[in-house]
Amino acid sequence: GLGFNIVGGTDQQYISNDNSIYVSRIKKDGAAYLDGRLREGDKILAVNGRDLKDLRHKDAVELFRNAGYDVSLKIQHRLQPQNGPVGHRGDGESGGLPLAAILVPGLALAAAAVWILLRYRQRM
Repeated sequence: GLGFNIVGGTDQQYISNDNSIYVSRIKKDGAAYLDGRLREGDKILAVNGRDLKDLRHKDAVELFRNAGYDVSLKIQHRLQPQNGPVGHRGDGESGGLPLAAILVPGLALAAAAVWILLRYRQRM
């Protein structure tokens, strides 16, 4: 298989008033897990160019089962909930301030302190 489970469809809505197909689980060491791009909660829009809009769940499952060896998925990544650290994106990127935003003012402050110290020493 492709290494993931799906939920949703016109007959089994995963989200109220939404007939879309979603990734419910990525199987460890399966194809999707090893590829690394698909995430739980992603919406699958198309399989091998075939739109998944308004399909019953079992029809979507059949499309995946018959997708073949080389499978192309069109997906929409889910939005990350904002209950984690500020700036957290959940995709391996660090959030928060860039390192330069901390280093540049810090270096400027250190340079000013050295300059003041040298000027003070010259007066003694």
